[in-house]
Amino acid sequence: MAEQNNSSAPSDAKGAKPLSGPGSISKFAFFAMTASLFLTVYEYPTFAQSGQTLIFYLILCGALWFLPVALCAAELATIKGYSDGGIFSWVGKPLGAPVGFAALFFQWFQITVGFVTMFYFIIGVLASIFDIPVINQVPWVKFLVVLVLFWSTTFIQFRGTEFTTKIAKYAFTLGIIVPVAALTVLAIIYFSKGHPVSTNFTGVDFFPKDGNLAAMTAFVLTYMGVEASAPHAVGLNNFKRSYPLIMIALVVVGVVLLTLGGSILAMVLTGDISSNEGLIDAFRVLISPGKNSWAVIIIGCLICFGIFGQVSSWVVGPTSGLQYAADQGYLPSFFSKKNSHGVPTYILYIQGVIVTIWAAVLTFGSGNSSANISFQTAISLTVLIYLSAYTLFFIAYFVVIFRHPDAPRDYAVPGGKIGKILFGGAGLIMSVLALIAAFSVPSFMNAAQGKTYMVILVCSFIGTVAAPFIIYKICNKNRKIQS
Repeated sequence: MAEQNNSSAPSDAKGAKPLSGPGSISKFAFFAMTASLFLTVYEYPTFAQSGQTLIFYLILCGALWFLPVALCAAELATIKGYSDGGIFSWVGKPLGAPVGFAALFFQWFQITVGFVTMFYFIIGVLASIFDIPVINQVPWVKFLVVLVLFWSTTFIQFRGTEFTTKIAKYAFTLGIIVPVAALTVLAIIYFSKGHPVSTNFTGVDFFPKDGNLAAMTAFVLTYMGVEASAPHAVGLNNFKRSYPLIMIALVVVGVVLLTLGGSILAMVLTGDISSNEGLIDAFRVLISPGKNSWAVIIIGCLICFGIFGQVSSWVVGPTSGLQYAADQGYLPSFFSKKNSHGVPTYILYIQGVIVTIWAAVLTFGSGNSSANISFQTAISLTVLIYLSAYTLFFIAYFVVIFRHPDAPRDYAVPGGKIGKILFGGAGLIMSVLALIAAFSVPSFMNAAQGKTYMVILVCSFIGTVAAPFIIYKICNKNRKIQS
């Protein structure tokens, strides 16, 4: 969740089969599909809080985490017997079904927290452009708004994915591309008039210090989900050469665009940068300082529409992995039932209940102290849950390359066994470091806020890690399950 913008990619990836053969997808289409999984705007304010350090983190996570995940996932996705089931098969076959189910659970469960993060951002923008701070500052009002937005989005998905796809396409163009382009042009005009660069950017070193180690979680989050396109790699012409080149290009493009957005906010804004209002604050400074002009309101609405499109894309997408597990007998059969539009309604209801619980925990747990606490907790928890899946993923990858080096595969990480160890090792190490970083208290929190943050984070994480193993044991008790 992290975070995930295209309506077709997620649903195809979790449990999808590779495309039929070379030439079935163009290089540009594959590039665009993968880019849409991680290019977003709602993390710009969080990036900006790190000043110049954001450049270091984006390069580090792009080269040593994004690329290893993409390459290793492509290899696992093309090994005979591993292509069906996505991460469930990638982890479950080498490490056992219970662990594979846990990885699948983490991959799905993280988005239930991610939804809350996305809606927090939407609420922050709406509160700012329409000057209604109550929806962002009063916990019970904020909670109700999250519920209305999420359940409305969920019920819309019952109409089928065709309608959702249309929303997502317009949302990505109008709510992501247009605001980013506008931000860049306005910033160039702003600084050409002689405005100084804020110390939010210049006052922070390029290399991170202990105090802002926790910021690393947001930068890992922005690259999460890239493995979703891996099953489609074999559809590229000369994919053994094309795929790694495309991934390297994506790292460059991702670093440049994300650095541009985060840096502009850090350069323009002075004082504290709000995690969920910072982006619209920057537009206000660039367009109409001190007031919400019609242009600011329009851009704010477009940004909200863009995030809404991302949420719509992910309400149904990640549930296909659970459907696959149900089809294989690892979950009750009702998990795979769909309505007349092909939508897994039972899973969506369960997912909705879980999102409601997370919204209550994260909103009321942080109290009135700061909107940033609930937002940062949601981001960190999303990262922790997803990183648990990635840690299992890389461990499984090492088991495969050492125990099954000769298994038939259509793609292999470049560099032979040494290359596999280097890429897999870099991904595993970065995953562990990010896990540790997520348990660091962000520098903008005081002692009391930090204590609240850590209590909610630790308790939620422990419960989440234990949940899939308990569920697996209950669902598979006294039953023989397919292997």
